[in-house]
Amino acid sequence: MEVLTKAEEQVMHLLWNLGPSYVKDLVAAMPAPRPAYTTVSTIVRILEEKGFVKHEAHGRTHRYQARVSKEAYGSRSMKRLVRDYFEGSPKELLSFFLDREKLDAQEVDALLKLIRSKRPS
Repeated sequence: MEVLTKAEEQVMHLLWNLGPSYVKDLVAAMPAPRPAYTTVSTIVRILEEKGFVKHEAHGRTHRYQARVSKEAYGSRSMKRLVRDYFEGSPKELLSFFLDREKLDAQEVDALLKLIRSKRPS
């Protein structure tokens, strides 16, 4: 699975949230200043070439939808992040996060509970 640009990720997030959409719907859902229709159309076509998006023809227009789920892309992105920046160690990622975030006692307890629930028997 390829790495997406920020603009491509923005369009994918819109497709994940909106579901099947026309380019005009994607443009309308973007924050101001909105990119040009042709810019978004180009991004969607690139995403289709990369295999992230598919389309249905409706007359002269196309309705696009995600082929890759948000969960699948997120999982792949997280694995790449851990591999590239934390020597492949989830422990190093968690240590980095804990060193930089100010967590209150409740958040720490919730994380510990989550970790314990995932511990293999």
